[in-house]
Amino acid sequence: MIDQDLPPDDLPPRQITDRDIALQKQLEDSIRQCFFSHCEGSTQVLLAECQWTIRILEPVTLIIYCSSQAKNWQILNHMVDFANQLNQFSPSARIKVYPPAGKGAPFDMRIDERSAYQSS
Repeated sequence: MIDQDLPPDDLPPRQITDRDIALQKQLEDSIRQCFFSHCEGSTQVLLAECQWTIRILEPVTLIIYCSSQAKNWQILNHMVDFANQLNQFSPSARIKVYPPAGKGAPFDMRIDERSAYQSS
């Protein structure tokens, strides 16, 4: 909910302009590069073998598209690593993993749920 008591300069714009869209893409690209550079080498290799992006939706979301069921399982086994890195950008971030077409529903996880996926 937007606080109407804020000064007009602090409120979001009424209309999104092309400039706003360009700035959003620039920010997403910067976060994506920073996120990737902070991942371990094996995690970087795994990401490079998939299509992925980061969206600064509400909340920040890491979206990964897996090309095979094997890659899907490898990605799912690295969820805690992804969550730990993503936490640097937003403690309310999410990760959404799409399996290959026809191989099931996407897996969606809030990063604050990562402790449930950690090995003991």
